[in-house]
Amino acid sequence: MLTGGEPQLHQPRMPEPSQYDPSTTPRVLTILSYVLEKLVTRNDLLCNGGGSAGSGKSLSAFHGVRSPAISLEKYVERIYKYTSCSPSCFVVGFVYIDRLVHKYPDSLVVSLNVHRLVVTSVMVASKILDDVHYNNAFYARVGGVSNAELNRLELELLFLLDFEVTVSSRVFESYCQHLEKEMLCNGAIERPAITNSIDDVTEISVEDNTQTSSPPVLVDP
Repeated sequence: MLTGGEPQLHQPRMPEPSQYDPSTTPRVLTILSYVLEKLVTRNDLLCNGGGSAGSGKSLSAFHGVRSPAISLEKYVERIYKYTSCSPSCFVVGFVYIDRLVHKYPDSLVVSLNVHRLVVTSVMVASKILDDVHYNNAFYARVGGVSNAELNRLELELLFLLDFEVTVSSRVFESYCQHLEKEMLCNGAIERPAITNSIDDVTEISVEDNTQTSSPPVLVDP
């Protein structure tokens, strides 16, 4: 679980974009993206306002030099599209991120770290929840980071969580209710259809962080 050395499956070919229907994306992913985007927008404003807001070092390993070009919503859809992990993995990944927020209140989830936090959290959750899952190398290709970096981020996340990665059914249900409440409070969350989105370009990278100099990872369309 701690490294990506032993693949759980043979390295698969990524599906063709035409095989994926965006309308099949579980609604919980759209709601989760909305909640995280709202959190990131608020925290970015706090950071841009100066002072010591968000200056904690706990999440520094997940920071990049600049925000990735791909939106968080498209990034979440991309992970679901190519890894076929269960929607529950995204909810549990959200639980991990929320635990970090409460455990390290001096470190904010912002646009510079949210993509890495999401892909790492979902990958760890898939290893806990799904009987069959892709290895770290595959998640790295989908997420636009190097395999070595994702291995490092996985360890970082586990140690930050004190390896507390189990989520009880009661906690899981409470987070589902929280996400449902967000949907009801903010009305129907509908996003306009976007053609030629960055989701299906040949190269996607969320790298350029301060701790790696590896080149962008190419991801097959």
